[in-house]
Amino acid sequence: MGILYFIVQQTMFFAIPLLIVALGGMFSERSGVVNIALEGIMVMGGFFGIGFMHIFEGKMSGQPLLLLALVISGVSGAIFSLLHAFASINLKADQTISGTALNMFAPAFVVFVARMVQGVQQIQFKDTFHINKVPVLGSIPVIGPLLFQNCYITTYVGLGIAILSGIVISKTRFGLRLRACGEHPQAADSVGINVYKIRYAGVMISGALAGIGGLVFIVPTSTNFNATVAGYGFLALAVLIFGQWRTNKIIAAAFFFGIMKTFASAYSVVPVLRDLPISNEIYKMIPYIATLIILAFSSKHSQAPKAEGIPYDKGSR
Repeated sequence: MGILYFIVQQTMFFAIPLLIVALGGMFSERSGVVNIALEGIMVMGGFFGIGFMHIFEGKMSGQPLLLLALVISGVSGAIFSLLHAFASINLKADQTISGTALNMFAPAFVVFVARMVQGVQQIQFKDTFHINKVPVLGSIPVIGPLLFQNCYITTYVGLGIAILSGIVISKTRFGLRLRACGEHPQAADSVGINVYKIRYAGVMISGALAGIGGLVFIVPTSTNFNATVAGYGFLALAVLIFGQWRTNKIIAAAFFFGIMKTFASAYSVVPVLRDLPISNEIYKMIPYIATLIILAFSSKHSQAPKAEGIPYDKGSR
């Protein structure tokens, strides 16, 4: 059982950031704007969040510092995503090129600023956020060791975001308008909905969640930030596509890829995997091989929500 607990705990560390970022991509794409800049936004959100913790870790510690850093990451991600929104919505620029530009700009900007401020590009922080055992809940048989021991508060933040996203996108007036602006912008405009504002909101929500996801990925897996999130933004796009732009399927896809990532990084503690005559490099390739296979087999059945998209021209509303 100890190995099972360990696998589930590690899966949470890898799956939760994928889940948050993929849900962010869902908000943008359901509004009619393709956002492949998730990787760059994660880098930018992680940079400002880690920078905040680096500056204030002498004055604060523990969960309050981490929660404030998540807010900083979300705000910075939302602001950075405005560049993509303006280029795609107002300037009618190619969304792929705009997203690629942000992905290229973010790590270069982070490295430049970090070296200018402190002389090196790595930003160190102290991990004072690990929770050995959640009071009361951690003592529940089976569930306690699985979900409430050896964990981070970011796990529960991510699960809360998933639940809230499902409610917002499917059960609220804003979610209905967001989906309408992505699928039938002219019809939405005809009933008085400001399509541009809704799309801006979708992209900014996407940026906020990607920024939070950047910090959520870094904190449990490292004690320094080196201007990279290991391709997680692109992996989140695969999760989004595999999840067919639907909240419940995105949750399932995120945990599937989280398990694959766990096997790739922690295979040495699983006796069955450790004893196989397979090299370390092959295990590290598992998440990406799984991505290619899944996308190849699901591409015939996965189709993005119909979006008449950016050609909508009624900017005067």
